[in-house]
Amino acid sequence: MDAAEATAVVTSIFIYPIKSCRGISVSVAPLSSTGFRWDREWLVVNSKGRAYTQRVEPKLALVEVELPIQAFAEGWEPTKTSYLVIRAPGMDVLKVSLSKPCEVTDGVSVWEWTGSVLDEGDEASKWFSNYLGKPSRLVRFNEVSETRAVDPNYACGYKIMFSDQYPFLLLSQGSLDALNKILKEPISVNRFRPNILVDGCEPFSEDLWKEIKINKFTFHGVKLCSRCKVPTINQENAVAGSEPTETLMKFRSDKVLRPTKKQQGKVYFGQNLVCKDSLTEEKRKIIEVGDPVYVLHEISSCVDAAA
Repeated sequence: MDAAEATAVVTSIFIYPIKSCRGISVSVAPLSSTGFRWDREWLVVNSKGRAYTQRVEPKLALVEVELPIQAFAEGWEPTKTSYLVIRAPGMDVLKVSLSKPCEVTDGVSVWEWTGSVLDEGDEASKWFSNYLGKPSRLVRFNEVSETRAVDPNYACGYKIMFSDQYPFLLLSQGSLDALNKILKEPISVNRFRPNILVDGCEPFSEDLWKEIKINKFTFHGVKLCSRCKVPTINQENAVAGSEPTETLMKFRSDKVLRPTKKQQGKVYFGQNLVCKDSLTEEKRKIIEVGDPVYVLHEISSCVDAAA
């Protein structure tokens, strides 16, 4: 296959180390068994161990996260001087060691999952507690002892860390542009928190992609992404509004896209993916900005898509 046959090209890759905090735009991203390496590996929880997200704590949108540049090189391992660097308005810089913490905490939950995690300690806890104004702790997924499975009704045998449900979310620039043409005030792609942004295809064509190849890796489209409240939160100031959900309801709801299916009042924007090759032991598993996207199999309409 040559690039001339490609349907689209990868234009941005985003990784969100701390769930619900700001993402990092990278040019190269290593694939792991749970999605991109570092993606949603950390989580902020309340005093009962329940996950905080922007749905209830929109201020998390203003928390910036930085990893060492070399952290995205394939096979890189942290040293004692490798840190996750965290910043937020009005706060001192917090540095969290990338060496695995030894404190294990049980009973942490995110959506359907409950398990043990690695606790990042009192300094991080104090920082997030001060920032959010309520007791908080920063925890890390404990891959040694825990597994969190993707919903087997949609994709059997895959796993994630603290992502909502799936390892990858893909969105096309065409879809975002089509939405922004209708909105009174255009919005940035960061409202939708995709992992992979592609360009060159028709708006919403990603809805129909069942099997695609990026670089040499096979991804399966497993579910249209139903959107929660987070896209209504301005990621620059953490203020929530009614858009873009109000506009999306008019042309991206299940009522419009899937009139013959059970209605749940959902709106869809983007496609959830799993990567078949993430389950193999193959070395050099990376995708890069500029990689062509080949569509190997697609369905005819959204009515036939899983949602």
